[in-house]
Amino acid sequence: MKWFLTVFLSTLICSVSLAQTLTLDQYVETAKVKSPLLKDFRNQVAMSQLDSLRLRAGLLPQVTGSSNGLFAPVIRGFGYAGAITNVNTFSSLVTVNKTIIGKQYLNSQLAAIGFQRDSITNLAKISELDLTKSIIGQYITTYGSLQQYKFSRQVVELLTQEDDVLKKLTRANVYRQSDYLTFLVTLKQQEVALLQARLQYKNDFATLNYLAGIADTTMKEISEPAIQQTYTPEISNSIFFKKYEIDSLRFLNNRRLIDYSYRPKANIFADGGYETDFSYEPYKNFGTSYGFSITIPIYDGGQRKLQYRRLKLQQETSSYYRSFFNVQYRQQIAQLNQQIADSDVLMAKVKDQIRFSENLIKVDTKLLQTGDLKVADLILAINNFLTVKNLLTQTTVNRLQLINQLNYWNK
Repeated sequence: MKWFLTVFLSTLICSVSLAQTLTLDQYVETAKVKSPLLKDFRNQVAMSQLDSLRLRAGLLPQVTGSSNGLFAPVIRGFGYAGAITNVNTFSSLVTVNKTIIGKQYLNSQLAAIGFQRDSITNLAKISELDLTKSIIGQYITTYGSLQQYKFSRQVVELLTQEDDVLKKLTRANVYRQSDYLTFLVTLKQQEVALLQARLQYKNDFATLNYLAGIADTTMKEISEPAIQQTYTPEISNSIFFKKYEIDSLRFLNNRRLIDYSYRPKANIFADGGYETDFSYEPYKNFGTSYGFSITIPIYDGGQRKLQYRRLKLQQETSSYYRSFFNVQYRQQIAQLNQQIADSDVLMAKVKDQIRFSENLIKVDTKLLQTGDLKVADLILAINNFLTVKNLLTQTTVNRLQLINQLNYWNK
């Protein structure tokens, strides 16, 4: 029995420690590199930069080439009127066209693209924070499962050692057979708990790899998460309020764009090439032309005021969201700080209780060897130790999860 259990425990230990220890930073960086969403945002930012270049390119002189030919025959007096169709026409032209806008109007158009790019960049940063938070959260859960597994293994090893002692004392009639069987039931229960803890860690580890985009089914041991609590920045520096700052500037720029859209617009053009109706000396019909056009808005049915009202409603909506989020943000930060402080107090008390439980087990194991202890008392001490150890693991995991959430909002 002892030999079998030793081989069983050695197999479990080796199955967990098959490869090098993986760190939290490795998982976070791998998830960022493999995330298609973050790649999508990077491409969107690159496309917005191309939009700025395309806008500038569209304001340069635009050169186009065109060619047209027409033949409208008149047969026996039947056909289109020659005065209208000229019977035969042909043209081949190169046209240059340029739209003239003011520098301020151009800057406002570029600013609109810039605000869109800033919004995408800010959203990309928040998405990266969401991904990091998710990976860290699962890493903490997996680490808690690993600690639970290691603790279960420690308890089984302890009970296995006491099993040999109690078995000898039972044969010597120091303890009754029923006492030994009661202890053996406890040992078997902990062996089952060890298998359950191993399975839980294996599942949590697989989920961690899944979230990080790692195709690996091998179970490995992870290291302790190195998470430090960060401090809350000024609200104006928070990434979560950057959106409202960008929106505010975008609304102002949109108003300027509305105003510019009602200003006169000018366009100049020129063309040159060959255009003829073949009626008289067609070889002389090479030429050029140039001109301009001006568009002046006079009356639009009151659309300008309607656009102002629509923009004002958007500003009010954004202001409502910002005020509400401001309250939620401050409340969330205060609540998380309070919960972390409460967890620190609880952990200190749990650790004290663990020391007392460990000392009690040490005393009980010595008394067991002399036959001066009831087996039920040893089992009770071990169960208390299990309970308080589990509480420490849960409290540690909860505290790390709270710090993870706080660090998320502190960006």
